[in-house]
Amino acid sequence: MTEYENGKKRKVRNKQQVKGQFLSQRYLILCCCCFFVLLFFLSSDRISTLSVRSDSLRPSLRVPALSVLSSSMDSFHGGRFPALSVEDRVQFPDHLLLILSHGIGRGEKNLACVYRGVKEETLVLPSISSDEFDEFRSIVRCPNAPLNYSSSVELQFRGDLVKKMKKEKQSRCRVHNWEKVGYEAVIDGDTVVVFVKGLTRRPHKESDPSYYKCQFEIGDSEEKEVTQAVAAAQEVVRCVLPESLKLNPEMMFRVSVIHIDPRGRTTPALPSVARIYGSDSIEKKKSGVKHELCVCTMLWNQAPFLREWIMYHSWLGVERWFIYDNNSDDGIQEEIELLSSENYNVSRHVWPWIKTQEAGFSHCAVRAKEECNWVGFFDVDEFYSFPTHRSQGLPSKNALKSLVSNYTSWDLVGEIRTDCHSYGPSGLTSVPSQGVTVGYTCRQANPERHKSIVRPELLTSSLLNEVHHFQLKEGVGHMSLMESVAVVNHYKYQVWDTFKAKFYRRVATYVVDWQENQNQGSKDRAPGLGTEAIEPPDWKRRFCEVWDTGLKDLVMSNFADQVTGYLPWQRQQQE
Repeated sequence: MTEYENGKKRKVRNKQQVKGQFLSQRYLILCCCCFFVLLFFLSSDRISTLSVRSDSLRPSLRVPALSVLSSSMDSFHGGRFPALSVEDRVQFPDHLLLILSHGIGRGEKNLACVYRGVKEETLVLPSISSDEFDEFRSIVRCPNAPLNYSSSVELQFRGDLVKKMKKEKQSRCRVHNWEKVGYEAVIDGDTVVVFVKGLTRRPHKESDPSYYKCQFEIGDSEEKEVTQAVAAAQEVVRCVLPESLKLNPEMMFRVSVIHIDPRGRTTPALPSVARIYGSDSIEKKKSGVKHELCVCTMLWNQAPFLREWIMYHSWLGVERWFIYDNNSDDGIQEEIELLSSENYNVSRHVWPWIKTQEAGFSHCAVRAKEECNWVGFFDVDEFYSFPTHRSQGLPSKNALKSLVSNYTSWDLVGEIRTDCHSYGPSGLTSVPSQGVTVGYTCRQANPERHKSIVRPELLTSSLLNEVHHFQLKEGVGHMSLMESVAVVNHYKYQVWDTFKAKFYRRVATYVVDWQENQNQGSKDRAPGLGTEAIEPPDWKRRFCEVWDTGLKDLVMSNFADQVTGYLPWQRQQQE
């Protein structure tokens, strides 16, 4: 059994033990509460009707529960668990996102979503997933509301009695349309960068910031402050920080964007779930020397491939990793925790916003600026390789870090671009057990696109990017590497079981999902495929023009165990 699997099993056993203790304590307290309720009935002159509860997924009518039982449940959750307080709701095409004003812990499976019908009937469905969101808030994903049920979904622990929602609370329930909402904000020096859907702006172009302002609502009060935008592009608006935020470091601020049309007419602020905290504006003490090279990526369900990618690029000199998790449900957190326990500097950032890769990269550029001199933006199926090192017998360890270090003192170079070679299935029909670098060895002849490593402090204030590269400050340029110096092996067309996941959803904002019958000639699509995930008969032989074992040979000579031949990221049993 691999050390990886042993570690995973120990974590599962520990979680099961903790969960068992948690449930035992909870039900013990619940039994005590029920006992006191029974005493109340025996001493009462009247008989009340208990709520009838169904554990099925069918709609179930509820009648008012006993006030004494409701208060018992309230005190029960208030003492042992936090009250479930839904602060905002965002309607996505395939699910409803609930944002809680407090933390509940990641992976809480004992939650239920409560839907209200037009006739006050209720429907209780299990939640899809839950996660930590930021330092203070958490998120829960619920199924979309069925027909004739409201999207003003409430949350409760499974098995609890459904309470009737008060009218004043119903009026405060906010459900935001994903196509028109402010969704993230991050402080950057004396400014705040706000990420917002619903502003009509051209892709890959900067906008006139004079048409935008930011509105800051202080805590839960009606007090508001407005500041002017200083930069805008795509889904990003950068505004001056308000004085009230600097004076109230303990407060939370809701940030939204106001649009001013060319005639000077001001529209109401867009709805927003974006938050900043006054404490974030306090300049933190720098921990010393920055990391020379960091990497940021956005992923969905890439846990099985993450280990190889991080271990290999750490060997090349990457020191810090920012993983933007776009709704994964394949155990990515456990994978990251295991890597962290092995001294890889990896952090996971929950990013629940669909089709916002450009915005996510802009957000990461702001976060990484204080920690890193250089930040690479590339995917988990992309691996840097150095042909000259191989041909001349030079060591490749720390080669990527050494390369970028040569340009750190060059103030006029803000980006290093490297061409990509796309690899095909290479005759395989199942996922290669030794990883992508060893399994896929046949590629297309000509390079396709490029990947970039950038200096965050040399990017424009609008943070404009096209995923593959950022816009740089005036007077700053980029360096394009020759293929003989460095190249990116892009394992783009893998075995069909892996590749077909690309049909689910594309993460880039301005790239059409493959199920849609648009832009079928785009380079983002696989040539010859339509809009359905149907495997072509000759898939395993496609995209194969040049057999190239350069990176495979490098990996086997530097990572393989000399006795067993196994690689450190393999998940199979070792004897």
